[in-house]
Amino acid sequence: MEEDIYRPRDDEPGALAGIRVIDLTIARAGPTCVRQLADLGAEVIRISAPNRIDLRGSDSHNLHRNKRSMVLDLKREAGRLILNRLVEESDVFVENFRSDVKHRLGVDYATLSALNPRLVYASLSGFGQDGPYARRPALDQIIQGMSGLMSVTGPPGGGPWRAGIAISDTAAGTFLAQGVLAALYSRERTGRGQWVHTSLFEALVNFMDFQAARWLVEAEVPLQAGNDHPTLFPMGLFPTLDGSINIAVLSEWTRFLDVIGAPEFSGDPRFADFQARLHNKEALRDVVEGRLKQRTTAEWLEIFTAAEIVCGPVLSVDETFSDPQADFLQLTRKVRHAKDGELELLRHPVTLTETPTGIRTPPPLPGADTRAILSEYGYTEAQIQDFLDAKVAMEGE
Repeated sequence: MEEDIYRPRDDEPGALAGIRVIDLTIARAGPTCVRQLADLGAEVIRISAPNRIDLRGSDSHNLHRNKRSMVLDLKREAGRLILNRLVEESDVFVENFRSDVKHRLGVDYATLSALNPRLVYASLSGFGQDGPYARRPALDQIIQGMSGLMSVTGPPGGGPWRAGIAISDTAAGTFLAQGVLAALYSRERTGRGQWVHTSLFEALVNFMDFQAARWLVEAEVPLQAGNDHPTLFPMGLFPTLDGSINIAVLSEWTRFLDVIGAPEFSGDPRFADFQARLHNKEALRDVVEGRLKQRTTAEWLEIFTAAEIVCGPVLSVDETFSDPQADFLQLTRKVRHAKDGELELLRHPVTLTETPTGIRTPPPLPGADTRAILSEYGYTEAQIQDFLDAKVAMEGE
């Protein structure tokens, strides 16, 4: 392709340009949802409580780009009235309060949809909006354990292992963003908003995918398989002369044997098909490892790639960002933060050719936009100053 399809286009309007989002979320899952909407071009106002403790540093910077910040005390009636005015002119409202908290603050779906029937109200919780665990607090670590993920992660017999990322947060935030987009599309037909909600638990159980299906359809309880694929072999991580390599052998079985110098096993009944290879995988592992240990990882990568056998190295995080494909895809964007200077942040991973995603603004300091937002929503300078003096609203650091 002659055109650089991955070039930065952060100054162009995105697909959600003109959509206003009010963000009351904290931690990671809720902000992940809102970040995706913001990256798609929505105008986001993040409302923080005074002195709220939240994620900081690189984690916060990654989550809150493309947002404006306002500090507002919703425990006070004047603060709630300001929020109501914003809601009346907004399209989406996102929150991750416990059910009793949002009702106590008067920011529940019934209350806000009465002010704005077109509002798409999005909620994210630990276990769902109702049920025996609905009021329990939850974090990714807890959900990884309860979803079954830790029971299938790690080496066989190694006991529960967690994944190395906050996967339930990312899953739930992404699913909620999908729900918001669907509700906005539905609103084009019906003229009405709706309540969209998911939870860390629902999202990560859904992410169990084929492992969950093994139990639901075949009544098989999946077990830990370490670095092997649970149902296919050889697919996994294998040692080489100087390290390791990931390989995945599917329809290229005979070609794979030729490439590693083991053609004599092509007629071995122990390895005749997928099921046989899985059943006899330890014997097959000895064959494969014995051959792969004769060459370096780099040599095998070149050989397997030439033979069109799926393979790849194992990279550390810094090596990933130095990889030539990562460099070509321009996976990051640079912005300048008001306090921390230049930041390099992950871009949105989806490319839209006509309405590009982008990182249009750096993450704001808390309250950096309070005065400007109040002015935009019709408050006079005198009213704004009264709010600030009474600490109903607060400005940035």
